[in-house]
Amino acid sequence: MSTAPAPVVPLTHHFAEAVPELALPWRADEAPDPRLLVLNEPLAADLGLAPEWLRTPDGLRLLVGNHVPEGATPVAQAYAGHQFGNYSPRLGDGRALLLGELPHADGRPRDLHLKGSGRTPFARGGDGLAAVGPMLREYVVSEAMHALGIPTTRSLAVVATGTPVHRETVLPGAVLARVASSHLRVGGFQYARATDDVDLLRRLADHAIARHHPAAATAERPYLALFEAVVAAQASLVARWMLVGFIHGVMNTDNTTISGETIDYGPCAFLEAFDPATVYSSIDHGGRYAYGNQPAVAQWNLARLAEALLPLLADDQDEAIALAVEALTAFRAEYDAAWSTGMRAKLGLSADAGPLVDDLLVLLQGDHVDHTSFYRALSHAARGDDEPVRGLFLDLAAVDAWLARWHGLGPDADAMDRVNPVYIPRNHLVEEALAAATDGDLGPLDRLLDAVRSPFVERPGLERFATPAPRDFADAYRTFCGT
Repeated sequence: MSTAPAPVVPLTHHFAEAVPELALPWRADEAPDPRLLVLNEPLAADLGLAPEWLRTPDGLRLLVGNHVPEGATPVAQAYAGHQFGNYSPRLGDGRALLLGELPHADGRPRDLHLKGSGRTPFARGGDGLAAVGPMLREYVVSEAMHALGIPTTRSLAVVATGTPVHRETVLPGAVLARVASSHLRVGGFQYARATDDVDLLRRLADHAIARHHPAAATAERPYLALFEAVVAAQASLVARWMLVGFIHGVMNTDNTTISGETIDYGPCAFLEAFDPATVYSSIDHGGRYAYGNQPAVAQWNLARLAEALLPLLADDQDEAIALAVEALTAFRAEYDAAWSTGMRAKLGLSADAGPLVDDLLVLLQGDHVDHTSFYRALSHAARGDDEPVRGLFLDLAAVDAWLARWHGLGPDADAMDRVNPVYIPRNHLVEEALAAATDGDLGPLDRLLDAVRSPFVERPGLERFATPAPRDFADAYRTFCGT
C-alpha cells in the first residue's frame, strides 16, 4: 500500500473574497459509498490533478465535496434569475457548491464546482441531490460540445454517491464535478442589483472584468465595455449552437454566463429533423426555448443584464439606458455575422450566399431532413456524388435545382468536413447509454464518448453513431431537467 502523502490541491477562493455577499459557506452532504463512474483524465492533468490520486478514496471524497483541502472554503453562490420569463429574486446554488478555483495549464483559473452535492439554504423545495443519468448526460454533452469547438463548461468526473434519489422512481445518486472559466451569470448581476448596493454591483462587475474581459478595464467606460464584451460572447456562442443544432432547453438568465460558455446541460438535446419550432424539454410547455427562438432569448437575457448594470453605466439614468440600448442592439448584427460566416463554412463557400441559405432552410424543413446528416452528405456532393443528399429529400426537383446553384459556387469539400460533424450525441444513443449506466453498464457510455470526442473524422465501425434516430423515437422524444 502506498504511503505517499496526498497532493496539495491549490484551491483559491477569489469569488468569495470579491463578493462575500454572494457566497454562502457550506459543506456537501456525506456520500456513504462514493464510486467513480467516469473521470476526464486529460482535463484533470490540465488542472494539475493526478488522475491516479483522484481514483483513491481521498480523491473521490474531493470529487463529492467531502474532502476539503486545507484553506479551501466551499460556497453556495447566490443569484436571481428569470425562469421561463418569470423573475425569481433568490435562486442560488440549491444543490451545488463552488469548491474554489484551480490553476489551469493555459494560465487562466478554472472553477471547480459540484452539482448534486446536497441541499443548501437555496434549495427551496428540492432535495439537493442528482441522479446518475442526468449527471452523465452533462458529462457526455459537455465533452461533445468541447470537441465541436463550442465554449462550454467541462465535466471532470461523475461519482456515484450510494445515496438513493427519489424522482418518478428511486434512482442511484451521483455528483458531477464541473469545471468552468467561472460561474458568473446574468442572474448574479440581477441579484446584486436587487440589493440596491451599488458597491456590491461594482465589485461583481470588477471581478467579471478581471476574470473574463480584462480589456474592459482600460476602456473609457469599463462597465459599458464589459456589457459589450458579454453581448459579443453570447452572440458568438448562440450562433455556434444554432450551427450544430444544439438546443439548450432552459435558457434562463441564471444559465447565461458572463464568460460566454455553455452551462447547465439539463433538458438539452440535438436537433434531429430540421425545424425551428423544435422543443424537446418537458418543462418548456410554451416553446419559449425552442431551437429557433434561442437567438432572441439570448438577446432578451442580455437586456436583463443591461438593466442590472444601469447604475454603473452612467450617473444619469436616461444616459445609461441609451448606452445600454445601443450596445444591446449590436447583438443581432454580431449574431447574424457569426451565423452567416458559419453557414458559409458549412456549405464550403467563400462568398456570401444568403438567398441560397434561405432556400436551403425551407427545403430542409419541408422534407424533415436530419440536420447533421445533411451537411455531411453534402460534402459527398462537393466531391461529385449527389445521391447521398438526394436520398434525404422527397422533392427531388427542388433539391436538384438547389444543388445546381450550390455547385456553381465551387464548394470546398475538405473545408466542409472540418466543420460539419459526423458524430454528435444522438438523442436516442444518449438515452440508451444513460439507461445502461443507471443499471450499472458503462459500456455504451464509453463507446458514445469515444465517438463524440472526435466528431469530424469518419471512422469505420462507428456507423451507428452517425445514424439518425428512428422516426417514432424522434417524434416522441422529451428531455427532463433532473431535479
